[in-house]
Amino acid sequence: MAISNNTKQNVVKKYGKSEKDCGSSEVQIALLTENINSLGNHFTNNKKDIHSRRGLLKMIMKRRSLMKYLKKKNLESYNNLIKELGLRK
Repeated sequence: MAISNNTKQNVVKKYGKSEKDCGSSEVQIALLTENINSLGNHFTNNKKDIHSRRGLLKMIMKRRSLMKYLKKKNLESYNNLIKELGLRK
């Protein structure tokens, strides 16, 4: 269910300011998005897994608050991140 270390490193390289940058809002949002997308397959197979669904909702709320913060601080970066991750349609 959790994303692998290799995937995390690729996301950090792509969205971070440096290779060791794991604290910026862009990287945190991208990591949460990867984790949320990976849980999609789990819920197709396990429809009654309510406990994991609660964790998924917590991740979605965390991503939402980080995106709200990023929109307030850096609108250009916010718009680029939405386009790259495909969050808004």
